[in-house]
Amino acid sequence: MYEGIVLNAKKKSTQTRKSPIKKARHGTSVLTAFETIRELIVLGKLAPGTWVIEGELARHLNMSRTPIRGALQQLQRDGFLLEQKGATKSRMVVAPLTREDADDLYSIIARVEGLCGGRIAKMPGPFRADIAKQLGAVNAKLRAIIRTKPLRNDQIFLLDQSFHKIIVQAGAGARLQILHASVESQTQRYWRLYASPIFLNLKHSVAEHEAIIDAILKGDPELVERAIQRNWAGGTERLDQVMLSLTGTDPASDSQNWSRSLQA
Repeated sequence: MYEGIVLNAKKKSTQTRKSPIKKARHGTSVLTAFETIRELIVLGKLAPGTWVIEGELARHLNMSRTPIRGALQQLQRDGFLLEQKGATKSRMVVAPLTREDADDLYSIIARVEGLCGGRIAKMPGPFRADIAKQLGAVNAKLRAIIRTKPLRNDQIFLLDQSFHKIIVQAGAGARLQILHASVESQTQRYWRLYASPIFLNLKHSVAEHEAIIDAILKGDPELVERAIQRNWAGGTERLDQVMLSLTGTDPASDSQNWSRSLQA
């Protein structure tokens, strides 16, 4: 559910509950509509399996239907939405979160970040030392959270995101940054929905981060790439365990159990 519209994945319907929110800046912009709807999906306010109705979104976001339509088409191309064709008409639904999809996304982003890390390893020593220092500062904050507890999911998410962003910004060219950004926003759906149980194993991520930092300091491109890919592989394994524990099966094969686990 998000403010202004009650979303019921089981009934596949939407109802207006409150007056529309104030008109967003650049309300006729497809980009504004795209970013706003994508955020609703990433944050889980548009839950997996929910029907996305163009007219309801237009009223909720106080935009015309034209930019909403363009945004939905782009979200479909990016994999956030799927088209379900019926006998008489088609509808857009929020793409489900599945173990197979998570594995694909994590594998892609691991490769991209691995390339970035490999480039950093080829840089001069002072540059690598500076990047390692930045990464170490972020990882130290994550380690401190483990000691202090209780875990703050929002803080952990932002710190983990910051760690990886340092690597991408330091080692990626323009094209790699665009590719990384397109995949990262989709992986965030998994990070945010599964934050609590995943971060109970935060110590493993911190240890994997340390291996990345050490490899960068050594200036070994292959070692850095392996360390980054190991970090993402570990994340995939932890995510997979959580998804199984919540649903007992692949969410794509049991949509009702999946909906209940999200709403719990």
